Order: sequence, then structure tokens, then C-alpha cells
Amino acid sequence: MSINNKRFIIGFSSTITILFLVIIVSCNGQQKKHSHSVINKTAGTSFKDSLLQQTELTKNKYQSPFLQSEINIPISEFVRRIFQDKSGNLWFGTNGDGVARYNGSTLDYFSIDEGFGGVAVRGIIEDNDGNIWFGTERGITKFNGSSFINFTEKDGLNNNNVWSLFMDSKGIIWIGTLEGINLFDGQKFTSFTLPESKPDYNRGVTSAKIVHSIMQDSKNTMWFGTNEGAYYYDGKSLFNLSETDGLCNNAINDILEDKNGNIWFATHYGGVCFWDGKSFTKIATKERENSTEVWSLFEDTAGKIWFPIESFGVYRYNGTIATNYNEKDGLKSGAIQCIFEDNEGRIWLGGYMGLFRFDGTSFYSVSQNQILKY
Repeated sequence: MSINNKRFIIGFSSTITILFLVIIVSCNGQQKKHSHSVINKTAGTSFKDSLLQQTELTKNKYQSPFLQSEINIPISEFVRRIFQDKSGNLWFGTNGDGVARYNGSTLDYFSIDEGFGGVAVRGIIEDNDGNIWFGTERGITKFNGSSFINFTEKDGLNNNNVWSLFMDSKGIIWIGTLEGINLFDGQKFTSFTLPESKPDYNRGVTSAKIVHSIMQDSKNTMWFGTNEGAYYYDGKSLFNLSETDGLCNNAINDILEDKNGNIWFATHYGGVCFWDGKSFTKIATKERENSTEVWSLFEDTAGKIWFPIESFGVYRYNGTIATNYNEKDGLKSGAIQCIFEDNEGRIWLGGYMGLFRFDGTSFYSVSQNQILKY
């Protein structure tokens, strides 16, 4: 081999080595820059809920120009509320990514950077004027169709940490927080007092005044889920239902009235039961020794009651039998927290691992790119 050829080979090898090093440095720089952006956004939130992880991470990944469209990324790490407004938009309240809106063609995310009040959404309602309201860990947020308006303790809310949200038949918004109940008429906040209960530290964030659920029944009676059972207010007097009355457990997570007027209770340690006004009936389900957690209740248009049980999937009760659906039916998550039926009769489920759909016989995951196909 000639000297000139050797020089060519050495020179070519050096060039390749330099180019390789430049590419590595460039890629590392991009990676560090992207990681820094995610860390800053996550560190900007102060909420201490143990479930809050990877804030904004899902959105950043989905918007990355290097992401292949066929890669399935969850709507969020944890979807805890599902709601459809009068215009048909589906809203997915998450536990760390704010709220996502699906309008039938696009999926848009709103969090603190977009003016949304918080990152963990615990309640979604719509008022008579078409405004959408959200309860978060940083107060309540109103969306008027074009912008977000946030209300906090500075505006008269008794506590920013909101856990339940409901609008009654008169258009008054009831807000359950760590410090009890506020009523909001659109102008000012007023208080509604419930007896204090013992904080339940097994449920993470807790207090003596926390209200996990608010509901108004067909008789205009207001219902409240607390750590000491259910309270109901008929407009004049306040009453309590607890384990001494036959309630399956005092730690109430959700309350529902079905089409027959029965009042249902989702409890944190004793499963599900309903009250017909005289006595309680407990629904037979799979049980755990320490607790049987049920976070929500939903009645579909056929009158069937849906509810999830931690580690055991979900149940659908037809009035006689409670049918269990779990991983064998395609439901990958054992921590479903909300169930919803949209205007087209489609059943959606949200919880750990994101969003799911039920096709009548089995369940499947719904990712960010997949939802655009529906």
C-alpha cells in the first residue's frame, strides 16, 4: 500500500471520527436541553399528592418532532375525570397534566402555561351559559370558550385544594375543599358548614373538613360524602347516614342517585351499597382483607350502575347481577377512577395508565394518536 493511500485512509477515518463525535455532542446537547425543560415545568408545581408524576411530560413527548405517529402514548399517566359539554367536546381531567379537550378532530392540552389553574383536576361541570368549570389543587377555573379565569383563596374561596364540584338546580356552584364547603353564585363565595370528622390519613391528602363528593337528588336534597358517612340537607335540616344506620362504610368517595331514586355510595373500605330510603343493600363484589376501595359511581343510559374496585377492575350492575371486568377482558389498569358515557353511547374509563374504551364486550386502551381516529 502506498503512503498516499495510507494518508487517505487515515484522513478519512479522522473525518468520520470527528463527525461521529460532533453528532454525539449535538444529540447530548439536545437531550439535556429537553430534559431541563421538563424538569423545570415539573418543579414549578407545588402539589404534594403522591400520584402527581411526570407533569407536562406526556404533552412534551407527544409534541416532539422525533416521535413516530404510530407510537402509542397515553392521554396522561392518570385520567381521573371525564366530561362532555353541550357542544360535544370531551374533557379529560388528569392528575398531573391539567386538562385535555377532544373536539372530534384535535386533542388539546391546557395546563398552567396556558393559563389553566392547576394540574390535578378533581371535578368538571358546565353552567347554564356554557362555561366549563374545573376544580383543581389550586382553586377553581372557569373556561368561557376562549380564556381561563381562576378563583382562589384571594377571591374568597375557603381553601384552594378542591376535591368535589357540583352545580345545583338554581345554578349555584358547590365546592368541596379541604376546609369544607363553599357556595359560589358567580359573584361571591359563601360557606356551608358540616360537622367535622376525623381525618383519614390512609387516604393521603385529608383533613377534618374534607368533602369528597357533592350531589343533588331529584327531590332537590343536597348530599355530601365525608369521612363520617353521608350528610344530606333538605333545605332546612341536616341529617347523617353512617355505619350505625347500615351504611357499608363511613369513608365516602362518591354518591349517586339512580333512575329509581336509590342513593348509591362508593366507599373507601367497604365497597358499594345503596339506600332505598329505608334500608341499605350491599353489592357483592371481590373483597380485600384490608380495604375495598371504590372511587366513583356512574349510571349509563340503560340504567346499569358502573363502578371500579381497586385491583379488581370494574363492575356493571344490571339490577340483579354485578358483572366483573378485568385484565382478561382487556382492561389493563387495576386502578380505574372514573367511568363515563358520551352522547353516542360510548363508554369511557379513566385511571392509572390513562384512558380506556368499552366496545360492549371488551376493553382497549386509547392513546393520544388513537383518539384522533374516533
